[in-house]
Amino acid sequence: MEVILKEDIDNLGHRGDVVKVADGYGRNYLLPRKLALQATAANKAVIEQMKASAARRAATEKAKAEAMVAQLEPLVLGFTRKAGEHGHLFGSVTSADIAGELAAKGFEIDRRKIQLGEPLKSVGEFTVALRLYREVTARVRVQVQAEASEEAPAVPAETAPAEAVAEEAAAE
Repeated sequence: MEVILKEDIDNLGHRGDVVKVADGYGRNYLLPRKLALQATAANKAVIEQMKASAARRAATEKAKAEAMVAQLEPLVLGFTRKAGEHGHLFGSVTSADIAGELAAKGFEIDRRKIQLGEPLKSVGEFTVALRLYREVTARVRVQVQAEASEEAPAVPAETAPAEAVAEEAAAE
């Protein structure tokens, strides 16, 4: 089956390309998700017009992505998680966590654009790549810290008033 791609798809092609794919892949994945059109003569004529507008749109998207890189580069994201003795986290910091923190700082970035091989599972500072556009990648520093544990032993509530009375009596 030949299809015309409406979006960039990894390992397949870019927007506007006419590619040959397996029938099931095209019928069950690309067409229902509106990622592609079936390659007919009418659609090929329409796609030529789409290519011209896509070229203009691509230039503006790339410019926006480059402007966003300038805003993201100095950014440092901080996470505090429970950790064991040797700095291993009990949980992890995932791309969804990073996307949520970026959203809190005013940057709407899809978690799938965050290039994180596997979740961060240790305390430290990491550099995470954000693929904003085809050739535009931003790097953000992520600091993962262990939660501060209270080392002072807690005094039971029942013994606290008795100790306070004993201290007052000793002071008099």
